Amino acid sequence: MTFPAARQPRIAIVDYGAGNTRSVYNAVRTLGYAKITVTADEDALATADAVILPGVGAFETCITNLRAKRLDEILFDATDGRRVPLLGICVGMQLLATTGEENGLHDGLGWIPGRVVRMASNADLRVPHVGWNTVVADPDQALFSRTPQDASFYFDHSYEYICDHADDEIAHCDYGKPVVAAVARDNVFGVQFHPEKSQKSGLKLLRGFFNMVSEC
Repeated sequence: MTFPAARQPRIAIVDYGAGNTRSVYNAVRTLGYAKITVTADEDALATADAVILPGVGAFETCITNLRAKRLDEILFDATDGRRVPLLGICVGMQLLATTGEENGLHDGLGWIPGRVVRMASNADLRVPHVGWNTVVADPDQALFSRTPQDASFYFDHSYEYICDHADDEIAHCDYGKPVVAAVARDNVFGVQFHPEKSQKSGLKLLRGFFNMVSEC
């Protein structure tokens, strides 16, 4: 399904050398959106109606790449200045935290206070946490408005997000204990799983995000 041009939000997928941008692009395109750009250009990000911050790899590398391109400042202007909705995916979610402990202690963006720490492993729980897991979401959260309760999503991570404020956690999964699966504060959202790899559930979550964009 393709939406009329007048109803098309301008969607920017941030290209900072640390994300699976093509997979995210293809997933968004599948939903019928056409005004999609994979970019690190300041002007493109300044005019976007929605921003997706993907992430694959180590926290240290991702935050270093982001800052080297001044994208931390550019994205702050978009999200805090223009109130553009932003969705962080996997490490893109983790970068929203205050600090990350992968390969040493590093400052994150600090937009949703918390810390990213190594997941504990034991004989029954292997790290990294890879594969499908049921996600229990806050039923009042618009991000999950299109997905059924207890939908499953695809995870691939070794570090987990510990929120400073419980209200910022909007979904969790069970991996020997509750693990934060999604966070939100105002117009900034993050998911630990990969919606672009989560088939119908992932597409429905992305649709929920873009529905919020249309309502803004």
